[in-house]
Order: sequence, then structure tokens, then C-alpha cells
Amino acid sequence: MEVAPSAIMLASRPGVFMERLRVASILFLPVLFFPIVVYGQSSTPAPEQSPASVSITESANSQTLDPPIPANAPHISRQTRLELIRDFETQIVYARAAFPMGAKGLKLKDGAITPSGQELQQALALWGPAVKPGDPAHISFVQIKDDHIHFDINGGPVHRKKWYEHIQIAGANAQVPLSPNQSQPNPHGTYLDIYFDKYVPEMTARQLRDLLLPVLDFNARSKEEAYLDTVPPKVKEAIQAHHVLVGMNTEMVLHARGKAPRKVRERDGETEYEEWIYGEPPQDVDFVRIVSDEVVRVETMKVGGQKIVRTDKEVILEHPDKDTEAKQEDRPPNAPSLRRPGEDSENAPKPADGASPAPLPPPDVQPQGNPGPGRR
Repeated sequence: MEVAPSAIMLASRPGVFMERLRVASILFLPVLFFPIVVYGQSSTPAPEQSPASVSITESANSQTLDPPIPANAPHISRQTRLELIRDFETQIVYARAAFPMGAKGLKLKDGAITPSGQELQQALALWGPAVKPGDPAHISFVQIKDDHIHFDINGGPVHRKKWYEHIQIAGANAQVPLSPNQSQPNPHGTYLDIYFDKYVPEMTARQLRDLLLPVLDFNARSKEEAYLDTVPPKVKEAIQAHHVLVGMNTEMVLHARGKAPRKVRERDGETEYEEWIYGEPPQDVDFVRIVSDEVVRVETMKVGGQKIVRTDKEVILEHPDKDTEAKQEDRPPNAPSLRRPGEDSENAPKPADGASPAPLPPPDVQPQGNPGPGRR
């Protein structure tokens, strides 16, 4: 048997054999991988989402509202009552409406708030605000009744009794409470009642949050975000741009520019005003003039010496009726009157000169008793 000389040479020189094998493998690799590359290019890769788009999608899904409560929903069950009370009680949320203090809380039904408009402004002027739009509100107590759900805000209008204040000690003749009655009005609390048509239906916690959205914001992450949702769009844009408009109130100015470093109280004739000064030379300086909680004039001094004055109203807000606001208390319907039956205020007798008579001075009452020495 004869062996080829090339085989004898490769056997005697293994390095040459390995080199030729390496070259052959390099030549054949493109042929082997070409179908794989072509197949990989022909297939459509799955679309990838960036982390930002995923977070935006998740946040959008979290903000979607639950389906509304059906009209034929059954009465709320005992288990749902306990879940709603456990979920909402002691929560801290942000207010989207102004709550008056004391026994004048807010009522919500079918998305409508009562009182509202002028009536709400009068209650705020009379009793003061317990919670302003954008302020954090603490849900301190939840009570589910027949046709409405009651929420105490910031402790409610009345301080509730402690557990030991309900304990009484029975004696031979009477029962004496262990602790005196300490229930008293809460000057900083208020309440919210949400009413339903006939009864409180079965619902989820998310559905109840959607119903409370006109007055309470459960999704806001900050006070500023909650407040911006309660102002007109033009005011919102100005606050975000840190710009003051003529017609804003002091709350809007604080959100737009913050607390003024300097304040000056002056008088222009019979009108008293307060001027808030923002900025220091050599920068622009803004002088914001406020009269009765309203911006009436904005003066800007530019760096180059130019002065810009704005006095025309740039935004119009609702204001309470000053005549009705001056009435600090409501007149009872059966209050006594000095008029005759059927007599109108215009037909009431008046003095000839039209002026009301001056009130009589109080009688001079002398002290009684034994006279001192030297007195008779």
C-alpha cells in the first residue's frame, strides 16, 4: 500500500496540518452562519419600551377611574363598611375645596357641593376656613349612615369623648361620671357628608375616592399639585411661571412668588393697602399692591430703569357679596319686632328730620347700703 507524499508531509509536520485546518474553518464559517444571519434579519424583533414610557403607562392606568356604581347596586354590606372605615380613617389627603370651620361643613351629592358660590363665601367670611384648597386634610373619623357617609376633617366640629369619659360611678342616690364632660367645640375642625339617592350602596374604596374627587384629592403628591388643580387655567399657568396677575388673591401670590422678603403698609387717601416687594437691585424688583386680599397693582422696575405698571384686571375671581358679608349673624325667623302687624320697613314711622333719635343714657344708679363716715 502506497501513501501519498502530502499525507507523509502532514504527519511529519503537525504544525502545518493545524494551520491548514484553521484556514479551512475560517473559510467555511461564513457559509455556515449566512443562513442564520439571514433568518435573524428576516424575523421582526419585539418592540421594547423604555422605562419612562412604562412608568407613564402605569401611572396613567393608576389614574383611570373605576366604573361608576350601578343604579341597582345592593345595600352596603357589613364587611364593606369595615373595609371602608379601615381604609379611609386616619388618612391624610389634600383638599380641593374650602371647608368652613365649625358646624358649617360641606355636603356632596351627585358631584355638586353645598354650600357653594356666594353662600360658601359668606360661611368662610363668618366662621373662617378650616381647610383651604391645597392644604392637607386629616380624615379623623368615618361613620356610614343610612343614606350618607360622614367624614370628620381635622378632628371634626366637636371634640369627641374619650373612652373613660363614658364611665359613671353609681352611688346610693345618683350616678357620678368618672370624668367631667369635656366635649367642646373644635375651633379647627369641620366635616364632609356625601349623600346617595336612597341608601349607601355596595362600592369599592376606589369608587368612593372617585366620588370624593371634587373635594378631596387622594392622588396628589404635594400641596402645590393639589392647589393648582383648583384654580383657573390662566392662574395655573401664571403660578407655574412665577408670575403675578392683577386680580389674584394673596394665596395665589404666595404660591406664585412665595413669602415676600419685605412688606410695606401705606395709605392712598382713604384706602389702606399692603405692598409686597420681591427682588433686590441690580435685579428686577416687583411691587405687588394688595387691597382687601386682592392684587390691584403690579409695578416692575427693570434693571435698565424702565418701569412697567399694570392695573387692569387680568383675572376675575368670585367674591362674596359685601352687603351680605357684613351681616355677621342670621336673623331668626320669629325674632321680635317693634313694627305693627302688616307694617313694612319703608312705612315705619321715622323722625321728621329723618335721623334716628339718640339712645337714652343709662340711669345713674347709686350704690345702696350704710353710708360711710361723714355721709348722710
